Amino acid sequence: MTKYDKLIFVCTGNTCRSPMAEVIYKNLDKESNISVFSRGMVVLFGEPINPKAEVILKKHDLDISNHISKGIRESEIDDNTLILTMTEAHKRKIEAALPDAKNLYTIKEYVGEIGDVVDPYGGSLVEYEECYIELARLVKKTVYKLNEDS
Repeated sequence: MTKYDKLIFVCTGNTCRSPMAEVIYKNLDKESNISVFSRGMVVLFGEPINPKAEVILKKHDLDISNHISKGIRESEIDDNTLILTMTEAHKRKIEAALPDAKNLYTIKEYVGEIGDVVDPYGGSLVEYEECYIELARLVKKTVYKLNEDS
């Protein structure tokens, strides 16, 4: 049993990095009872996943075609929720907006690394692939860390 019952990946618009992290995590961890979601910091209306991110996920046999972006809400967060942001700026915004949020880290900070996951928005398929590769590595380390901590 992990010490968290919910994991939320957070990026800017919930159309690329955080949904990719969500689907990667769900593909890697099929045994724990942790609920995994992705959310965005700035979501004015629901949008599907970025088409380039979807192409990259399909290339890796991962499907997230029914994804619709959602913003992070305080009502979704409790003491057993782990929040992993893509950037330090996302983390600071959540700290400012939700001062009671515990268990809040950048994904790199959580796995013992430094820096941000770069947003490939507007970039080439190669840049989306590079983002996917980085997220796959970080999410795998996250799965290992959560299993070690349980």
